Amino acid sequence: MNKPFNSADLKKSDGEHHLHPFTDFKDLKERGTRIITKAENIYIYTDEGQKLLDGMSGLWCCNLGYTQPEINKAVADQMNELPYYNSFFQCSHPPAIELAETIASLAPDHMNNVFFTNSGSEGNDTVVKLVNRYWQLRGKPEKKFFIARNNAYHGSTVAASSLGGMGYMHKQFNVLPNVEHIDQPYWYGESGDLSPEEFGLKAARSLEEKILELGPENVGAFIAEPIQGAGGVIIPPSTYWPEVQRILDKHDILFISDEVIFGFGRTGEWFGVDYYGTKPDMINFAKAVTNGFQPLGGVIVGDKVTDILKTGGGDFNHGFTYSGHPAASAAALATLKIMKEQNIVENVKNELGPYLAEKLKNEIADHPLVGEARSVGLVGALELVKNKETRERWDNEGGAGSVCRQASLDNDLVMRATGDIMLIAPPLVITKEQIDELITKAKKALDDTYEILKRDMA
Repeated sequence: MNKPFNSADLKKSDGEHHLHPFTDFKDLKERGTRIITKAENIYIYTDEGQKLLDGMSGLWCCNLGYTQPEINKAVADQMNELPYYNSFFQCSHPPAIELAETIASLAPDHMNNVFFTNSGSEGNDTVVKLVNRYWQLRGKPEKKFFIARNNAYHGSTVAASSLGGMGYMHKQFNVLPNVEHIDQPYWYGESGDLSPEEFGLKAARSLEEKILELGPENVGAFIAEPIQGAGGVIIPPSTYWPEVQRILDKHDILFISDEVIFGFGRTGEWFGVDYYGTKPDMINFAKAVTNGFQPLGGVIVGDKVTDILKTGGGDFNHGFTYSGHPAASAAALATLKIMKEQNIVENVKNELGPYLAEKLKNEIADHPLVGEARSVGLVGALELVKNKETRERWDNEGGAGSVCRQASLDNDLVMRATGDIMLIAPPLVITKEQIDELITKAKKALDDTYEILKRDMA
């Protein structure tokens, strides 16, 4: 949009015509929107000229920041050569073929096929159908139950949000049957007096309890994020994932790793399963694969599943008009090329991740408002509490997070609030100096929040 604009007119038009995701439409129309007009490097700019450090990489997706001319050029070149064709009816095109091979080369060795979608939500719809089809071809169609976790986020389509464990979402639609939810591995909020190691085992074993309740012969898959992102950056204790993997192997249940947030470097490994050493049957991805510059997602499928799909016969009756879109595929190829050539993932693992963890520990964790500051790679969370010793929350649950989110924006920093947990996930190209800037702004936001809470919510 290159023509001049009037902010007041834009806000008015937005309120009258634009229905936003996850939004109280009445509230938005009354308060107005925050309009982002441009971006560069790891910063975004509003229509009022405010420059904010984007501590959330857009929506967990702009891992390389906003200034990547090589991605722009790749998309433009592809639009000039082949702007669109579908992958139905035994058709394909070079960008999608190359991208599938490239992603398979980055995935665990036992995963060599990719089904393309346009988003993580569509990916999890695809997962549901792939799991059902797999067990049908195995002669076990009764294995139709999915087990997921409380407070998990798996997308917003009907199937994806049914898999998710967000109760507030379930109140607004008819949830799909055959989906059951178990405990989340949220040590800080739900462990009681258990050590992290004890609690990790306890949370993992709630999976086996649910499997035995339903009957292993009826359970098709377990789906989980390596770290629960939108749920509050819930980092599992070290004992959790090894025990989960043991249980799944024991009962012949497929494991779906939802890596829409954590795929492509966020943890300091290419995938979260690499960080935790698990062996998934499918990996759902999206967001950072194109640096957020084009809509593209997909499901990486393990050989155990594709060996059955490719020999069982019959159509897999599922797909999208834009699956593997040429321009989106070109954006992804350019993104992954940059990540490999610039050693982005290794830098997160060896330099930036440890540096962020050190800063959180030394400069944030002792703040009187912060009960816990945790991180893995370049993702972190700050638990806002009234009492650090008892972990007591502020009286208005979620109110502390709302205050801190606004205080962050007032201090030129984007942090996300999930209840009373503040989340950060800056671009992977952030420098150590910019991490210092982020920490300084976060500390000022915490100071301002603390003063407001003491005055208004004590």
